[in-house]
Amino acid sequence: MKVVRVIDGQPTLTDAPTPSDPNQFRVKVAAVGICGSDLHMIDNKMAEGRVLGHEISGHLDDGTPVAVEPLRSCGHCGNCKEGERHRCDAGADIIGVFSDGGMGEYLLAPPEALVRLPSGIKVTDASLVENLAVAVHAVNRARMQAGERVGIIGAGPIGLATAAALRRAGFDADISARHDHQATAAQSIGANVEVSDGYDVVFDAVGSTSSLLESVRRCRYGGRVCMVGSFWDPVELDMTILMAEVTLVPAMMYSQTAGEREISSAAELLSEMPQLGDALITHRYPLDGATEAFATARDRSSGAIKVVFEPHGAAF
Repeated sequence: MKVVRVIDGQPTLTDAPTPSDPNQFRVKVAAVGICGSDLHMIDNKMAEGRVLGHEISGHLDDGTPVAVEPLRSCGHCGNCKEGERHRCDAGADIIGVFSDGGMGEYLLAPPEALVRLPSGIKVTDASLVENLAVAVHAVNRARMQAGERVGIIGAGPIGLATAAALRRAGFDADISARHDHQATAAQSIGANVEVSDGYDVVFDAVGSTSSLLESVRRCRYGGRVCMVGSFWDPVELDMTILMAEVTLVPAMMYSQTAGEREISSAAELLSEMPQLGDALITHRYPLDGATEAFATARDRSSGAIKVVFEPHGAAF
């Protein structure tokens, strides 16, 4: 089968054996997204030899449409039993990060990683389920209260997904968008693109010193900042956070809330808001377009929000 593997720091189309394992399910990959973390891993030489891709959707051998929760965990420790598989005591294997992922024609996934898609979802849009699960988890972590004012810093895939998750939870969000195409996408899912100050909760969907400082400064005294963007570099904070007594709420990946898998909630969210596919996925490429796909994903000013591979073509 064909895969995109990082070789000498470059995403490269190459061959690999078609996987088979009686203890796992084979997924025929319909779509797999390029995440900002994929770019950071390449830049930090953390991806050499790896097939990336943790935002995955496809079909099982029997035709069942699924999204993949890209986690392998022990299943036995206290955290796993409580649904916190990303906090596995033995160390969770993130598919596409610590082991080969979905940027290929096929992928093996354990049964507990599969999420059956609700009817009405285009499987080629369902790679967004993983993004949306991150957002659902962040909203749950923020412990939203009725009537709270909400702001989002950053209108990339995670910021827009957070706006969608908030809308489903009954909250209108103001979001800061750097580019016109991001503002258009935000408005299409019901977000307001004018931001102000004094929010009860601000979601930092960027993950940098400047975005975190802006989030803190836009929060009311005693408010909360939910850190949903991934921080790849150390951050510096000034006295603002102390003076305002803002609470920082980190959010990483997804788990289970009130007995329901957050990634299943994310699949339901996509079913309820099918326009998210057109709003967020701006570019689709075959595997042999890897060089252009990764270049596009790096250049947000080009109009890119979410770039995906469709290994078997758009008609799959």
